[in-house]
Amino acid sequence: MPEAFALPEFQFREKSLEEKVVLLAGGSGGLGAAAAFLLAREGARLLIGYRSNRPRAQLLQKALRDLGARIELIEGDLNQAGVIEEYIRRAVTLGPLSGVVIFAGDPARATASEASTAEAEAERMQHSWKMNFLGPYQLARRAAQEMVAQGTAGNIVLIATMQAIAPFEKSVPYAAPKAALVHAARVLAYEFGGANNIGINIISPGVTTAGMAAASVASGKYERFLQTGVIPRYGRAEDIARAVRLLLEPDSYITGQVIIVDGGLTLRR
Repeated sequence: MPEAFALPEFQFREKSLEEKVVLLAGGSGGLGAAAAFLLAREGARLLIGYRSNRPRAQLLQKALRDLGARIELIEGDLNQAGVIEEYIRRAVTLGPLSGVVIFAGDPARATASEASTAEAEAERMQHSWKMNFLGPYQLARRAAQEMVAQGTAGNIVLIATMQAIAPFEKSVPYAAPKAALVHAARVLAYEFGGANNIGINIISPGVTTAGMAAASVASGKYERFLQTGVIPRYGRAEDIARAVRLLLEPDSYITGQVIIVDGGLTLRR
């Protein structure tokens, strides 16, 4: 065959995450567990961080170890002193840190017993700011610094929400800190990209039957989007896991981007 018609050699590595160390902060919940199963199947070495629900984390650990995965657990709230440093320290004992996915957050919903006062609203906003912005942002920045110190490429994925992208009624306590997280992640991508070869991206889930949206789905809050054909189905944890896997690809050429995994809800609603 003439050289002009020769096909190039494409490079698609199988199990490119094998032996790579990946930290999943808040990774024992519904979305994180799905990502953990997918990454474990690819041979990644996992450190799963959780805030306080030890039985749930241990159940995930056992299930993955039964499949032959290498997985360790670490407990701690990202907003508590020393926790982020301990997450990083534990991760690098497994090897160079290649990936970080930050699922940690809080739905910032008002409880039925909370008084509808300015003081209560302010307290809820302050709590949401810590859980949905400050902790995730500080971990992402510290992880990027560690990757630079290692001198190795890596990827960091933060989880936001469709409410950070489009306006939804009464969503300010949850959506505003997540919107700030989206912008901060893009700033980090600018700061740590280039020659450092560190990709930092954001996934914004839509109406998903796992994670923080599960309660809203169960309540019927988003049923109208199905009935009117805005979305073909509710999102699944696997949808988020696949996006996570894409963004963790070694030597990825994607950075500073927001991937909205919502079935087109924010496009057509």
